[in-house]
Amino acid sequence: MISFDAGAWRFHLRAAALIRDGDFVLLHRVGADTFWALPGGRVEAGETAEAALRREMREELDLTLVEVGPLEVVAENLYDYRGRPQHGLELYFPVTLPAGSPLLLADKAEAFERFEFSAGLNGEAPSRVRLEFRWFHREALQGLDLRPDFLLETLAAPAGIAPCHRVVDSASR
Repeated sequence: MISFDAGAWRFHLRAAALIRDGDFVLLHRVGADTFWALPGGRVEAGETAEAALRREMREELDLTLVEVGPLEVVAENLYDYRGRPQHGLELYFPVTLPAGSPLLLADKAEAFERFEFSAGLNGEAPSRVRLEFRWFHREALQGLDLRPDFLLETLAAPAGIAPCHRVVDSASR
């Protein structure tokens, strides 16, 4: 994966999925984290962001037939994670699930879990990590700890946003 240390900072290249079903959006959180994020993961060297997103959908959600749309958001995200400054270049793509997907048929009020092997990031040992997924109605996003926080506005809007570039610097707050 494209992730490296640069002094005190940790840099990573991440691809994330904007998965919607009508007025609902799919979010996830990792392990003991209390905040929510869009599903996705780090891009590997020699892998396109779209290919990385397809791989992550297969690994995290057992989905093989997703339709990845054109890039909608590029975010330069500077933040602190578990006491370490992070610099993420994050690429957000709309993803459409195949008709009849169990995710589309799932009860939107119920969270569900998956487990994934983590190679060990930020100096952590490799381990099995719990991923919690949940559908959220776009009107219920306000007040949710969603990161990066600019996504609250993006996801609360109806589907089909204009492509944009965001710089989020919560590390200097």
